[in-house]
Amino acid sequence: MRRFRIPGALAAFAILLSGCSGGNAGGGSGTPVPSYPSSIGALEDELDLVGWVGYMESGKNDPAYDWVTPFEASVGGKCKVNAKEAGTSNAMKSLMDTGNYDGVSASGNLSGRLVADGEAAPVNVDLVPNYKDIFPALKDQPYNTFAGVHYGIPHGRGANLLVWRSDIIPGDQTSWSLVFDPNSPAKGKVSVYDDPIYIADAANYLMSTQPDLGIKNPYELDQKQFDAAVALLKVQRPMIKEYWTDAAAQIQSFTTGTLTAGTTWQYQVNTMLAAKPAVAVKAVLPKEGSTGWSDTWMMYSHAKHPNCMYKWMDWITSPKVNAQVAVWFGEAPSNQKACAEAEKLSPGHCDTFHANDEAYFSKVHLWTIPTANCGDSRGNTCKDYSAWLQAWTEIKG
Repeated sequence: MRRFRIPGALAAFAILLSGCSGGNAGGGSGTPVPSYPSSIGALEDELDLVGWVGYMESGKNDPAYDWVTPFEASVGGKCKVNAKEAGTSNAMKSLMDTGNYDGVSASGNLSGRLVADGEAAPVNVDLVPNYKDIFPALKDQPYNTFAGVHYGIPHGRGANLLVWRSDIIPGDQTSWSLVFDPNSPAKGKVSVYDDPIYIADAANYLMSTQPDLGIKNPYELDQKQFDAAVALLKVQRPMIKEYWTDAAAQIQSFTTGTLTAGTTWQYQVNTMLAAKPAVAVKAVLPKEGSTGWSDTWMMYSHAKHPNCMYKWMDWITSPKVNAQVAVWFGEAPSNQKACAEAEKLSPGHCDTFHANDEAYFSKVHLWTIPTANCGDSRGNTCKDYSAWLQAWTEIKG
C-alpha cells in the first residue's frame, strides 16, 4: 500500500509528551524529528479514553468481559479509566477536539485527520512491549504511520460485509448489486453505514462494474471518479431504509424484518446467528471485494495522562486482553499470540475473522482518509475529505 501523503507542514513537527521522561527519536542534522519519551514516567491517577462501543469493557455488560478493572489493578490503582463510547469516527473527532481525552481508538477514516490537525502524538513503539507481536501486515500502514513516523498501536481489523435476510431473499448473494441495483429485491429495506467514508464503498463497486473509470484505489478519486461514485449513491438513496451507526439498532431492524440487506460487520452477523431464536441472515465478502477498517490506539498530542496512555496501549494489545476484545466486539485481533487465547473463549475465532489470512484482506480496502494528493501521476487532483463530507450531506438529503 502507498504511504499516506500528508501536508508538507506536518513534515517538520516536534511534539513533546508532557509528563513523560524525555528522549529523541533521532534523525539527521537539519531534519526536524518528532520527540518521543525514552521511558515511561510516573503514572497519573486517571486516563480519559474515547473508543468504539465494546473496546473498553468493565464487566458492566457481561462480568466475563472486563479488562478495564484488571488494567487499573495492574498499575497499582493508578490510571482510573474514564471511558467515553462513540458510534462514529466523526463523533470521536468532535470529542478529541475538546482536548479532554488522552487517547482514542481511531479507525482509518479518523487517524489521518488527527495527525493533520496536530491532535495526535507520535508513539515510541519501543515503550509498548506487545508491539513486537503485532501482525506484520498491520504495521507501517497509511492509517497509522505518517511520513515514516508511528502514530499509534494497531488494535484489530475487519471487513465491511454484505448481509441479507436469507428467509426473505433466497439464494446465495455474491455481489454488492443487492444494495446498489434499483431492481434489487431488497429495495426500500437496505441499510448502509452512515459516514462519508461510505463513498469508498460505491467506488469499490465501480472498480469492478465500470472499469473504464480507472479507479485503482477507492480513497483516491479524481473529479470524474468521485462524481460517478456520488451519482451511484444518489441512485441508491431511495433504496435506503436506514443509515446505521448503532450496531444494536441494526440488529434489531434485521430481526424485525425492517431491513433485509445492507452493509454490516461480522459482530452483528454473529449476534443475530447466536440469538434465540436465531435470525435468518447470511453474510459474505462479495466478489467485488469491500472496504474495511483497522483501528489504532492513538494518543492526544497534549495528553494530560500520557504515561497511563502508554500503559493502556500495551495492555489492550496484550495477548489475553486483545483476544477478549476481539471476541467481544467481533474482529480479528492485532496480536498474533491473541489467537491462542481467543481459541479458549470462542473456538475458531481467528479463522472466522481471517486474522492471519492476507489473501482475504487483500480484497479489503481499509479505511484511509482521502486527500487531494492522488498518490500517483495525477498529482493533487483528487477529492479530499472535505469534499466527501459535503457530498455525503447532499446524498442523504
